[in-house]
Amino acid sequence: MRREIAAVVFFLKRLVIKGGKLETHKIDLFVERLAVALQEKFKGHWYPGNPSKGQAYRCIRVNRVQRQDPELLQACRESGVQYSDLALSRELTLWVDPGEVCCRHGETNPWFSLATFSDDEDDKDVAKVTQALERVTSDYHSGSSSDEEATRTSPHTVHNSRSDYKEPSYAKKRIQQQPRTLQGADSH
Repeated sequence: MRREIAAVVFFLKRLVIKGGKLETHKIDLFVERLAVALQEKFKGHWYPGNPSKGQAYRCIRVNRVQRQDPELLQACRESGVQYSDLALSRELTLWVDPGEVCCRHGETNPWFSLATFSDDEDDKDVAKVTQALERVTSDYHSGSSSDEEATRTSPHTVHNSRSDYKEPSYAKKRIQQQPRTLQGADSH
């Protein structure tokens, strides 16, 4: 869970930095509080053997219906940051699953993988995630993304007009579930 949360926090930190509305010390405090909030939320909802279970619960989502994600808002309150100063997209979805973190910018755009992890990886991989996410976030606001999954074995590649994205092993289930709304969060 630590690696996946680190990937989310790093990604969001890069987006907030790009927004240019907050000083570095405020950003650092915000992401520290966010990491703690996500760890607390995910306890009891983390299923490495079935990554799609609890997916709606672990989702970080901002859209027209839910303009502020509760964990982002909590981290803002605890760090003295105004939510609007995060300068995040009006439509952003992050799926934080065991072994993978995926993102979708906009409600109708395809999702892409930010980071993947295998069971035999250790904490050194957080540094690899950092490097990979730097490239992804540099393209984020332009609406494109980078493909950071070159080391995966026999991935399925999904082609679109922007770039190629690697499909996670459980993506078929996610694609079937994507039209769901979070109002009917899955049962545990």
